[in-house]
Amino acid sequence: MESIIKKAIETHILEREEITALLKDENINETLFYAADKVRKEYVGDEIHLRGLIEFSNICKRNCLYCGIRCGNKNIKRFRLDEENIVTLAKNATQKGFKTIVLQSGEDPYFTAEILANIISRIKKFNVAITLSTGEMEEREYKLLKDAGADRFLLRIETTNPYLYKKFHPDMSLEHRINCLKTLKKLGYETGTGVLVGLFGQTFESLANDIIFFKEIDADMIGLGPLIVNEDTPLKGGNNGSLNLALKMIAITRLLMPDINIPATTAMETLHPKGRIMALQAGANVIMPNVGDYNEKKLYSLYPGKANVNDDTDTSKEKITALIKSIGRVPSTSFGFRKKV
Repeated sequence: MESIIKKAIETHILEREEITALLKDENINETLFYAADKVRKEYVGDEIHLRGLIEFSNICKRNCLYCGIRCGNKNIKRFRLDEENIVTLAKNATQKGFKTIVLQSGEDPYFTAEILANIISRIKKFNVAITLSTGEMEEREYKLLKDAGADRFLLRIETTNPYLYKKFHPDMSLEHRINCLKTLKKLGYETGTGVLVGLFGQTFESLANDIIFFKEIDADMIGLGPLIVNEDTPLKGGNNGSLNLALKMIAITRLLMPDINIPATTAMETLHPKGRIMALQAGANVIMPNVGDYNEKKLYSLYPGKANVNDDTDTSKEKITALIKSIGRVPSTSFGFRKKV
C-alpha cells in the first residue's frame, strides 16, 4: 500500500485496481491522509478559500431519492428568495471579506437563465467570483450565465455507476449529466462535480471509477461528502455514509489531482464535530459558510441535523477563521481560482 501511495505522490496516476485497494485498506489511512496533506501544501499552499454560500430556493422539480428538497417530499416548507434579497445577501457577504459568492438552489423553474443572469450581473459589480449550483440547463442558458459574469459551476454527478445513477435519479440521464459537464468545460467555466459517499449499493470499485472520471473530465473542483439519510426520503431507516471513507476519497482525489479545489463540506461536520478539520487535514482547501438568513438555512434541508444553521454570518466566519488558524492555515484573500500546474 505504501508503494501505491508513493506512486500517487510522484506521478499523480493510479490504476483503478490501485485506487480500489487504497479505499479498502483501513490500515493505511493515516499514511494516506498525511501524504494528501503534504501534496495539498505543495500545490495549493496553506490558504483556505472561504466562499459565501447563498441557498436561494428549496423548490426543485427533481425527485432524487436521497435529497430532502426532492419534489416528492410533502413535509418540507418551501421558500424562494426574491432578487433583491439574494443581491443584498451577496453584498453583505462581500463587505465581510468573501471573495466568492456561491448561488445554490434546487432546480426551480421560476429561476430562468434570464432571471439568474440579471442577478449575476448585479452581484458581479461587487468584484467577486461567482459560483453557480443550479442544476442541468441547455448550452444556450449556460452561456448566458457565463456571459453575465458566472465563473464557476458545480454540477455534482453523485455517482458514475449507470445502475446506481438510474436508481437514485428518476427520470434523469447519466449521459445528459455528463454532457452538461462537458458543455460547462467547453464554455470556459471552472467546472466542479462530486459524489455522495455511501449510496446504497455503492462499491469500492464504483468509487474508484468516480475518481477516474474526475481526472478524465479534468474537473477543477470536487465535492465529496458522506450520505446523510433524510427520514423524509425513500432512504428512511438506512445507514449514513462513512465519514472515514469520504475522507479517503478526498485524500486520493488530492493525490491524483493535486492542484484542484476541494471543499471541506458541512456534511462532514454534521457527522463529527471536527469533520471539517479532518477534511482539511486530508487534502481539502475550501470552506463554504452559509451567509443566508436563519430560516432559509433551516429550510434548505438536503439532510437532517445540518451543522451551524443557527450561526449568523459574522459568527460563522469567526468560528471558521479560528478553526483554520488552529491547524496552522490562513484564510485566503484571493478569488481562489485553480492554478493549473
